[in-house]
Amino acid sequence: LRTCYRYLNQTSRSFAAVIQALDGELRHAVCIFYLVLRALDTVEDDMSIPLDVKVPMLHEFHSHLYQPDWKYTESKEKDRQVLEDFPTISMEFRNLSKVYQDVISDICHKMGVGMAEFLEKKVDSQREWDKYCHYVAGLVGIGLSRLFSASELEDSIVGQDTELANSMGLFLQKTNIIRDYLEDQLEGREFWPREVWSRYAKKLSDFAKPENIDVAVQCLNELITNALHHVPDVLTYLSRLKNQSVFNFCAIPQVMAIATLAACYNNQQVFRGVVKIRKGQAVTLMMDATNIQAVKAIMYQYVEEIYQKIPSTDPSSNKTQQVIASIRAMSLPGSPMASRHHYSPIYLSCAMLLAALSWQYLSTLSKATEEYVQAGDN
Repeated sequence: LRTCYRYLNQTSRSFAAVIQALDGELRHAVCIFYLVLRALDTVEDDMSIPLDVKVPMLHEFHSHLYQPDWKYTESKEKDRQVLEDFPTISMEFRNLSKVYQDVISDICHKMGVGMAEFLEKKVDSQREWDKYCHYVAGLVGIGLSRLFSASELEDSIVGQDTELANSMGLFLQKTNIIRDYLEDQLEGREFWPREVWSRYAKKLSDFAKPENIDVAVQCLNELITNALHHVPDVLTYLSRLKNQSVFNFCAIPQVMAIATLAACYNNQQVFRGVVKIRKGQAVTLMMDATNIQAVKAIMYQYVEEIYQKIPSTDPSSNKTQQVIASIRAMSLPGSPMASRHHYSPIYLSCAMLLAALSWQYLSTLSKATEEYVQAGDN
């Protein structure tokens, strides 16, 4: 188990911090869940594995959890240790309660099948965009939610309402895809849906050309508007959480995402470099996002920021205004979606924990912030 936590820290320092702040046995279950999906993701990312080998591997990967000796030693990826020492991870998986094992194995199976499906096809329609994001991030949200309920730290409805859990993942994944346009282009990857970008250009790569910057920004704004439709689900989901460590774990990535979308909206820099939220801004978000009222206020702040930037000539302006109106209605103080809980002073200790984590992050916060938003980082 100590080895597993070492791998967790090596593969994702930011996720390691919030995972290790979870309560009780849930901490171990989420740690193993992360490492299993990291191993699966490493197989998918490894371009040295031929497709005729990779597709069956992805389909069968969940079965290796019950094979004590299975490992893969031919990967060239940076996180290959989770495949080379998979027996240690699978042993700790089998040491978990069966209720956790069933969730992790099921999600691993579904994700492997989904990854294999999108290995050879591009994301064309908006429906396929949602489907791809479901496979790589929505399933993570659903799996985590089922683990939260299985631990009994959260009510059963949290794990049963897969639509809300899926939206949690889709909001993070779409934010990541939108922000990473240029990086993905440079690496030969395309995740923006053709159905949207083809209305603005002949090729997705055309958006990087200075003469196409106006239509590029219009397409960007349309995709951000699409992503914002998940925010009401996010707020409803977070309003159901009772455990402080689970709330922090879920809320911090979501407020990072809304801040990132606000920074990207109507911003030409998305097509010229990397758009990042400021380090101090990230620390403030981590410190503040400790209860539903605070998260609603943060969401309200950033959708107002987007609203102020909507160009009157933007083709999506009406849709953007409409989705912002629905988020405002849920985010206003005293709105019908009242919090089910108010945290007592005992949770000041949790705020202090977040403060400590924040200072720990300062040296690597740019990387950490990216990983928070990157749900595709499983």
